[in-house]
Amino acid sequence: MATVSFESPALMSRLSAWIGRSWMFLAFFVAFFLVWEWSVVLFDIPRYILTPPSLIVEKGWADIDRLIYYTYITGSETVIGYVISVVIGLPLGLAIAFSSILRRTIYPFFVSLEMVPKIAFAPLFISWLGFGLLPKIIIVVLVCFFPIVLNAILAFNSLSEELTRFSRSTGAGWWRTFFKVRLPAAMPQCFVGFKYAAINATVGATIAEFIGSDKGLGFYIQIVTGNMRPDLAFAGIFFLTALGLALFGAVTLAERLLIPWHISVRRTKA
Repeated sequence: MATVSFESPALMSRLSAWIGRSWMFLAFFVAFFLVWEWSVVLFDIPRYILTPPSLIVEKGWADIDRLIYYTYITGSETVIGYVISVVIGLPLGLAIAFSSILRRTIYPFFVSLEMVPKIAFAPLFISWLGFGLLPKIIIVVLVCFFPIVLNAILAFNSLSEELTRFSRSTGAGWWRTFFKVRLPAAMPQCFVGFKYAAINATVGATIAEFIGSDKGLGFYIQIVTGNMRPDLAFAGIFFLTALGLALFGAVTLAERLLIPWHISVRRTKA
């Protein structure tokens, strides 16, 4: 049976390349937490105001089972809401881009609704639907939906008319032109919306949990903060950050797989 050698030239080459690209970030990351750790001791900051990272790790590890469970709850709300936003938002953005009627009716409505802070809707959904999973998913959908729709509209409207005419002059029909020209040209801008929505997805879930929930990282952070436990609050924030980074990383990976030819992806790989 074949085994993977961690001393293989290809693996070492990739590892060296990754360290070469990321060493500045890694150095800044380590320096940030070292400064944080020493500052608490140097300036004698009370632990109930600012907890050193070493104590956050210690206390967070002692409560790791609850943190993992609440991360699963918040992650479920985030992923389900995000996927629903993509499944609904991308086709709707495409429909608005190709329909003058929808551009004159639904599009202004969406722009107006985007101006309203989504936190204003959270108490309503909690009071209507209770403290279960559904109101949290709806809030995540509201937060993610509009960036996806608005960027999809911009993406499908950005293709020059000259390129469309040229593709049709070669004998390509509407569907072939769409899948071979218009859709690939629109995907980079669509991924701008996907990434922006991924950044804000955990925000929507946390807001909903702050307002009304009995589990989840937002609920956890709110409870431990009320108990004057900044160490556990920071542990919850770190898990929430990791959750957001995981979703953003998944979207970035999908971008690399789906549009590897785009200059933004090629620059990242370089």
